[in-house]
Amino acid sequence: MSAVNKIPPRVASTLLNALKGGVVPRTGLGYITVGRKDEIDALLHDVETISSGGASFRFVAGKYGAGKSFLLQTIRNYAMERGFVVVDADLSPERRLTGNKGEGLATYKELMKNLSTHTSPDGGALSLLLQKWISALKTEVMTEHRITAESGQLNELVELKIHQTINELETIVHGFDFARIISMYWRATVNEDDETKSKTLKWLRGEYPTKTEAKRELGVGAIITDNDWYEYVKLFSMFVVKAGYKGMIMMIDEMVNLFKIPATVSRQNNYEKILTIYNDVMQGKAQHLGVIMSGTLQCIEDTRRGIFSYEALKSRLENSRFSDGATRDLLAPIIRLKTLTPEEMYFLAQKLETIHAQVYKYEPKLSSDELQFFIKTEYSRVGAGQNITPREIIRDFIEILNIILQNPEKTMRGILGAEDFQYAAAESSENIHEEFKGFEI
Repeated sequence: MSAVNKIPPRVASTLLNALKGGVVPRTGLGYITVGRKDEIDALLHDVETISSGGASFRFVAGKYGAGKSFLLQTIRNYAMERGFVVVDADLSPERRLTGNKGEGLATYKELMKNLSTHTSPDGGALSLLLQKWISALKTEVMTEHRITAESGQLNELVELKIHQTINELETIVHGFDFARIISMYWRATVNEDDETKSKTLKWLRGEYPTKTEAKRELGVGAIITDNDWYEYVKLFSMFVVKAGYKGMIMMIDEMVNLFKIPATVSRQNNYEKILTIYNDVMQGKAQHLGVIMSGTLQCIEDTRRGIFSYEALKSRLENSRFSDGATRDLLAPIIRLKTLTPEEMYFLAQKLETIHAQVYKYEPKLSSDELQFFIKTEYSRVGAGQNITPREIIRDFIEILNIILQNPEKTMRGILGAEDFQYAAAESSENIHEEFKGFEI
């Protein structure tokens, strides 16, 4: 029995439904991953750098449906399996990197909501993270002092250990307030004060609207704001290591929403925020932190509205004069995705048929010749060399599997030869309908 056949039924159904709908599933990607080995290896090398105390910054660029979000989700799963904390967010008109109506803070809130670990992969792991930190400190103290969990000295010794940890954070920008909140969470845990624990979590998630309210409820005269949220991401990246994780990876998708900002000043302010984060990471000011941002080639390379319209970023990110366009440098800041080869799509089609058969309980029956005929037909379409994407092929293939399942008399060749069969619409940046631009795989 193949590995694909061993997929848990719930995961198999989720995979199939997500792919048919043109979106990226958050689980089970390892069962259908084909190609992208070089890109994955390059990003996993960054993961190793982060685990050793360094930092990294990457852009993943490609056209709509090329596999940007798929690659991000794959790395997300790999990172969590390797002991990292991952936070991710999709940008939107309401979520940007900075803004005058709290759009940057909205992105931070989304990141915290989606904070995930290997044991809590669907987000909401902030309280779990803090509890693991406390448990790790208790274990360390019991080992050092050779005492048991029932010892009356335990809480006092853990308090001392916490102060040592917090002192290291207090020297960093905003570290003093961050450390006070962490200390409050510990005391609330000891005192079984669930109300205070809830308030500290609210503060860490950036949900206090005013300093006055935070001062009244917690005695802390500072809150996380639109301007400084990234500084707290850096603090978290250091703190999670103290909780026993290897580091933090921040993923921000749908960068095209910055490209769409109509006001030039607002758009440039967001690009300036990218520059601040980029410089911070590349100059070694961040520790145990990886940043991956994803968007279309146009939203990055367009010199009128894209990231390259901000000269300071363009000079840092554009290809060197030695690049000939044919050879890729996967160690550069921008990883540009190429279309999967027909051979890779053939193997993906095999995997998809096996999953489809598992979900709908039948024996896979498409021959190798039929699969090859499907792939050749897809790639022989007018303009396919430049415009076809994995998403389109996947959706076409699943639709054909559905048709054959419900109409056993039909064949692959018969369906593809039918005049009324409609291929999935090409999704180039020039002709995609505006309302569908946010969907990625």
